[in-house]
Amino acid sequence: MIWDTHAHLDDEVYEEDFQDVLERIKSSGISRVTNVGYDLPSSKRSVQLAQNYDFIYAAIGIHPHNAEEFSDDVMAQLQALAQQPKVLAWGEIGLDYYRDLSPRTIQQEVFVQQIDLANKVGLPIVIHDRDAHQDVLEIVKAHPPKHGGVFHCYSGSWEMAKVLLKLGFYLSFAGPLTFKNARHTVEVARNAPIDRILAETDSPYLTPEPRRGKRNEPAYVREVVRKLAEIKELSIEEMALQTMHNAETIFKLV
Repeated sequence: MIWDTHAHLDDEVYEEDFQDVLERIKSSGISRVTNVGYDLPSSKRSVQLAQNYDFIYAAIGIHPHNAEEFSDDVMAQLQALAQQPKVLAWGEIGLDYYRDLSPRTIQQEVFVQQIDLANKVGLPIVIHDRDAHQDVLEIVKAHPPKHGGVFHCYSGSWEMAKVLLKLGFYLSFAGPLTFKNARHTVEVARNAPIDRILAETDSPYLTPEPRRGKRNEPAYVREVVRKLAEIKELSIEEMALQTMHNAETIFKLV
């Protein structure tokens, strides 16, 4: 009973062996996967996957890399997609100052607009934050999500995490938690309340140890759960059930 709360199964890298990937999900005990949009086409694909497969859910939104694509028409189409019953969150949205593929001012404006939209349609948000910690923190303080939110693949400090936890956010951990140099991320996972932790893969990216360097897929979320269990001194089964319950809570499937 494991939920991979953040994957991109619509990515073209899965085209040749998509059914095999799905079979490995089932055989690995992964009971749910959230497919996350990053632009309008991927958001539509995510909704279609959720409609086609009972164990797949969807998140919709515009990634900061694609912020310049945001328009009134895109906004209207996303709002329509948000009405689909298996759309659980608005995301991934946020800021990315590592690649700066969109101007930072536009990233910020689109981030705020999408928080407002998520509040309007009643969805939690999924936040992408890369090398933009301070600005992301200031925005979520000034524009709090009314229905909660998740910091996907959390990469900030424990000091920042403490602030986010007080604001009601959940912290999601991916493959980097398993890396040998993950000291700061491990510290966050160790100190974070057990009822505010999620597990994800961000497939096809961020493959966990011991498969690092290869294409990632949702079946490998077991390695993230295994590492969380080790850090929290729990069994894998206990950690799987806890992260499943946490995901059900934030995504309102309880």
